Amino acid sequence: MMVQSTRNMTSSRKLVNVFVLSTLVTLFASVQAGGNTLVLLDNLAIKETHSVFFKSLQERGYVLTFKSADDASLSLTKYGEYLYEHLILFAPSVDEFGGSLSVDAITEFVDGGGNLLVAASPSTSDLIREIASECGFEVDDDGAAVIDHLNYDVKDAGKHTLIVANPANLIDAPVIVGPKTSSPLLYQGTGLVVDRENPLVLTLLSADSSAYSYNPDSAIDEYPHAVGKNTALIAALQARNNARVVFSGSLYFFSDEAFASPVQRALDNKKHQLSGNLQVATAISRWLLRESGVLRVKSVKHHKKGETSPPSSYTIMDTVVYSIGIDQYDGTKWVPFKANDVQLEFVRIDPFVRTTLKYQQSSGLYEVSFKIPDVYGVYQFKVEYNRIGYTRLFSTTQVSVRPLEHTQYERFILSAYPYYTSAFSMMLGVVLLSVVYLHYKDEPKKSKSE
Repeated sequence: MMVQSTRNMTSSRKLVNVFVLSTLVTLFASVQAGGNTLVLLDNLAIKETHSVFFKSLQERGYVLTFKSADDASLSLTKYGEYLYEHLILFAPSVDEFGGSLSVDAITEFVDGGGNLLVAASPSTSDLIREIASECGFEVDDDGAAVIDHLNYDVKDAGKHTLIVANPANLIDAPVIVGPKTSSPLLYQGTGLVVDRENPLVLTLLSADSSAYSYNPDSAIDEYPHAVGKNTALIAALQARNNARVVFSGSLYFFSDEAFASPVQRALDNKKHQLSGNLQVATAISRWLLRESGVLRVKSVKHHKKGETSPPSSYTIMDTVVYSIGIDQYDGTKWVPFKANDVQLEFVRIDPFVRTTLKYQQSSGLYEVSFKIPDVYGVYQFKVEYNRIGYTRLFSTTQVSVRPLEHTQYERFILSAYPYYTSAFSMMLGVVLLSVVYLHYKDEPKKSKSE
């Protein structure tokens, strides 16, 4: 019986070990994967017409769940937890979401850190227009399209709405749109207007100066919604919680047809064998889904010069050495982030010291040495790095700075030498006066008879 019990315990332990191992493997696989992504479509035919874009996401480890935008079972949360990390909305003409999905639910999803990709079209519904408004974009009226009578493709049916976008109009941020490309982009969709006063909103792709957004089937009897370079074709938002939103006025931009189509501008008949849509769309999706432009603080160190560990408190006029390690995610692993514009502030209420950190190749850290100001109090080492395309990096470390102890003051300082001289000269004068006074004798006065 004892042997049988021991065998049962051994087999149970093996089963537990196998279960734990399989669980760890599953968790590791889920961490390596890109995350659960909900894709909402106007109709399932879009899954076929945009298959290359969706396949590229799946190859990068994203688990895509395709549903109709009016599906009655739609929900982003369950038991208070989000079911998806990313939301792709390729349903420009949907009038009402199904299930518990709504504009407020999508806004809360972004506020909770989720990423959102929305594609519109000339038939954009008021529902999609409301989502754009919540993110700082304004979409043109129903039926409006971006028109360019100079920069349109030869395949255009005659309304000049299949425009050839100049790659030079892409934002100068390779971390978002990838390296510069010479291949023009095909765009067919509506125009966007970006809130210029919103510092979180970016125009990723703008139209040429000859473009405007209007209904191509109507006579122009009023000023267009967007004109020239103020017409945004693709815009983005990076929220303060580092959630990312990309809004494209064109669903066609991400289609298989746009990816594989040659480009020939009617004005000069210059032909390109392939558009740059695939390259740009892939780069934008990588940025949107946080495969690029993601920073983190790896380590923070500070100590007095000549020491290795931080003290309990610093003393005024100490020379301090501060170092910080910053990593960047390259899509598969964390690598050291290299830049020449990372700054450190030594702050009490206002910055007393602001200096640029220097990257050290040997250690992979940013480091700087400076002298603490002659003002005691509670300070912070603060590094705040906020650049276009990168997640906001913020690191603070609080330290105390005390005044000098009575044994640390200098005994003789150069500026006090005149006072020392005057004191000793007075002492010498008193001594001389005393000597003269003690040894001086008055001669006796002679009388008149003498």
